[in-house]
Amino acid sequence: MVEGELRGVIALDGPSGTGKSTVARRLATLLGAGYLDTGAMFRAVTLAVLRAGVDPTDEVEVTRVAEGVDLRMSTDPADQDVRLGDDTVNAEIRGQAVTLAVSAVSAVPRVRELLKLHQWRIVDEACAGRGGIVVEGRDIGTAIVPDAPLKVFLTASADARARRRTSQDAAEGRKSTLDATRADVERRDGLDSSRAASPLRPAEDAVWLDTTDLDVEGVLDRILGLVDERGLRGVAAGW
Repeated sequence: MVEGELRGVIALDGPSGTGKSTVARRLATLLGAGYLDTGAMFRAVTLAVLRAGVDPTDEVEVTRVAEGVDLRMSTDPADQDVRLGDDTVNAEIRGQAVTLAVSAVSAVPRVRELLKLHQWRIVDEACAGRGGIVVEGRDIGTAIVPDAPLKVFLTASADARARRRTSQDAAEGRKSTLDATRADVERRDGLDSSRAASPLRPAEDAVWLDTTDLDVEGVLDRILGLVDERGLRGVAAGW
């Protein structure tokens, strides 16, 4: 694979624990493309809200904090860096406090609007500089890049997603239990699917891919097949 092989945008959506982040980073690396984790952006704003001592359910105060956030995102899939100002917050945004508060913060319409504008700028810059970008989140194909030439909606059983999340937490030094993680997965599913602003749902033209019984390589093979079917390597595809 060569730098800048992808032309256009690949939108990867789906709930927590479907393998989005791992697959998106690997896919971007294989295609020489940029990578954007929009969930990390919402987590960073949530961290800023918590640091400010603001109630995550107070939309007015959450909006005030969000409007003043200096959020900086790397698009290098091999070197993910999330910053609030000059402060690297990669580990802190994955903590339990942020995990419990992020759904409330991400449901605030003004927060979503501010981050949407930021995400559009990042996508434009990556397409201009690298030729393409893989973007992952929960409303990418419906709200952020609805004209993306390839949209994939990843899904998996709740049990499989809870197991993956628990294993990931353990690998990264965070304490969790399978039962607690499953409860959190189901809680996030309910909140993200029922929020008024850009709820979690597949785009009408998204390709559904169930990852329950697939490993990362299997998921990548399926998506790379779709990339080739749609002619998104090495030719101008646009978005």
